[in-house]
Amino acid sequence: MARLYLDNNATTALDPRVFKAMIAEFSGPPANPSSIHYFGQQAKSLLNTARRSIASFFGAKPEELIFTSGGTEGINMLIRGSFGGRSKGHLITTSIEHASVYKTVQSLENSGVSVTYLPVDAWGAPLPEQLEAAILPHTSAIVLSAANGETGVKLDIEKIASIAHQREIPLILDAVAYIGKEPLPMPPGVSAIAFSGHKFHAPKGIGGVIARSSLKLTPLLTGGGQEYQRRAGTENLAGILGLAEAIQILKEKQTDITHHLQDLRNHLEISLIREFPDITINGAGPRIANTSNLAFPGIDGETLLIHLDMAGVAVSHGSACSSGALEPSRVLLQMGMSRSIARSSLRFSVSRMNTREEIDACIERLTEVVRKIRK
Repeated sequence: MARLYLDNNATTALDPRVFKAMIAEFSGPPANPSSIHYFGQQAKSLLNTARRSIASFFGAKPEELIFTSGGTEGINMLIRGSFGGRSKGHLITTSIEHASVYKTVQSLENSGVSVTYLPVDAWGAPLPEQLEAAILPHTSAIVLSAANGETGVKLDIEKIASIAHQREIPLILDAVAYIGKEPLPMPPGVSAIAFSGHKFHAPKGIGGVIARSSLKLTPLLTGGGQEYQRRAGTENLAGILGLAEAIQILKEKQTDITHHLQDLRNHLEISLIREFPDITINGAGPRIANTSNLAFPGIDGETLLIHLDMAGVAVSHGSACSSGALEPSRVLLQMGMSRSIARSSLRFSVSRMNTREEIDACIERLTEVVRKIRK
């Protein structure tokens, strides 16, 4: 039985081109970009080339790119760094953010920062008019997901960024679930984004932050003067070279990748809803190309997840494991869905490495499993 991997919002397979770029570094001489001798300068040259290539993809200056270990570090760097240890100020976010945002914001809130959580209904993303109404004279930052990692619903980046720009408030975007699926808009109002390589076929343990020069950040990690003195620590050169190669692939093929993801996602949804008309799509707003969060009424999601795994299909319940039991998704509950619908929901997320044949096989196995459980 061929196993099918449809949990690409959790992580993606390493692209062979990316692996090749990393192997070249792993098999080379010792390379620390901070060293001033020949070997160090060769490493510095590779680092600078990669930095320029990745920054250009986002329309940013090389010095606006800070390499990190991934999305969680990047988000913490931007949120905590923008407050600089202050326990005052006002931050706007939502209750449907990824845990790296949600728990970091809660930590600041516990230390004295005032937080407004914008309400989010079945649409799946906060609306520009809600943001406008929530801004206070002392609002210090707006932190939102460019696309929700569970439902795929996208933020109206253009309108939200316009508001932030007009009010001169830093807008920080968690772009982890967005990069690699569709081109990310970067209008002037976007002050910073965080992204993670392993979400678009680069290795785990490498990511980045684009922080505009106007955004003042207090370093999260202190020590050496790496990353323009904004993130101390010897750079993960092999990971950075892999990340640069993954970004290069997006430069070359982003339009084709987006169309491929949309085709796979739409084929999955249309086929399943035709077979089971009571299946519903969670999140009414426009969604990122690769993500489908589906509710199967009358079926326990954990049971369905286990049966699918036994049938060789890997998907996600979209929530963390707690004491051995899958809890209903916080995101879906905050969107106003009942616990029964949240518990019956699964997330399917495809990548450019998935094929139409794999989706057909998934549909066939899933149809059989659902019929069996309902019977």
